[in-house]
Amino acid sequence: MIRMDKFVVQGGNPLKGSVQVSGSKNAVLPIMAATLLADGVYEIENVPRLRDVQTMLKMLHSLGLEAEQNGHALRIRGVPCNAFEAPYDLVKTMRASVYVLGPLLARYGQARVSLPGGCAWGPRPVNLHIEGMQKLGAKIEIRNGYIHARAARLRGAEIVFDIPSVGATGNILMASVLAKGRSTIENAAREPEIESLALFLNDMGAKINGIGSHRLEIEGVDTLHPARTAVIPDRIEAGTFLIAAHMTGGNIRLTHVEPAHLESVIRKLSESGAVIETDTGAIQLKSHGKISPVNITTAVYPGFPTDMQAQWMALMTRSNGVSVIRDDIYEDRFTHVAELKRLGADITLDHNIAVVNGKKRISGAPVMSTDLRASASLIIAGLIAEGETHISRVYHIDRGYEKIEMKLKKLGAEIERTKEVLVI
Repeated sequence: MIRMDKFVVQGGNPLKGSVQVSGSKNAVLPIMAATLLADGVYEIENVPRLRDVQTMLKMLHSLGLEAEQNGHALRIRGVPCNAFEAPYDLVKTMRASVYVLGPLLARYGQARVSLPGGCAWGPRPVNLHIEGMQKLGAKIEIRNGYIHARAARLRGAEIVFDIPSVGATGNILMASVLAKGRSTIENAAREPEIESLALFLNDMGAKINGIGSHRLEIEGVDTLHPARTAVIPDRIEAGTFLIAAHMTGGNIRLTHVEPAHLESVIRKLSESGAVIETDTGAIQLKSHGKISPVNITTAVYPGFPTDMQAQWMALMTRSNGVSVIRDDIYEDRFTHVAELKRLGADITLDHNIAVVNGKKRISGAPVMSTDLRASASLIIAGLIAEGETHISRVYHIDRGYEKIEMKLKKLGAEIERTKEVLVI
């Protein structure tokens, strides 16, 4: 038997008040990996206190770096690595661990990185990472579940992605800044997290042009130096709270947020009936409790993010009609459907297309988190379900949302973190 955290949510309270958005998980993880590129002291502000951040800290420690988080400040002391392996025990819990491949290979000419794990949905191969490193001159073998990579020194190359992968763009970017000569990345990801990483690398002395575009140009340098930075706001956390407020007929104000990063989500929320005002660093949402059905298709940035698909589905279960949700990024990212149906949602799934028939009522029930964003959708649904919703395996949500229950309680939600005993 083991004891694990769970959430108990009592539905019925509209969310009201103000909440501060935490720093972005998806932005800070590659920045942490980039500290492998040069010795010295790095200071990073606005770092969220998350399970994934702790996993990356363990990764850096295993490679010989000194790092600790104090509140929302992170101090990393880069030193020459005494190991070049990202072990399975760490990588299996967080796919972003693969980000150490590029920096290790670029600086030390070798890396041994376990094939990734992470959320239990969808095949998300690392072939784009591997092919990009090979273009830069690395020799790579896959043996015994590990990526074995070597290179005397990486050399600049032209890399063209079939799809604009965030992970591969970040990894190749970190590898190419120390490569000899000029590199280009065509069809690069444009997400704010990639822009943030590129700006940080330039602060370290890299020469990257085209930041924020689909074409990145990198002139390799011989050495880099430490830098200071502050992590951008988490746009997915912000979007999750906006949807939760609209779902409950609430009125909230988000602070420490970047509205420009959420244009696609704000547009869809407005279409569904929410009244939204934006200001520098703030978003105000007021809901009249009427939710119109709005279709979405996920797309790469600046399109509607796949990381908001599950939360949007929860919202549409309370709409006054039929909506269609299509995920073209990860076609089998729908493990939350079965759990939402346990609450009484009317959802029909066909491959990567879900049809949601909105209902006036759903009812609380025991449900189980299956991945990070699915967990958020279940919490949102629980906020309006009649009775209690018990959500198991909330360690998923702790990977990407900082003290979500505390923030929701501040807004008036009835949610408690408790323990449950599981028999295994």
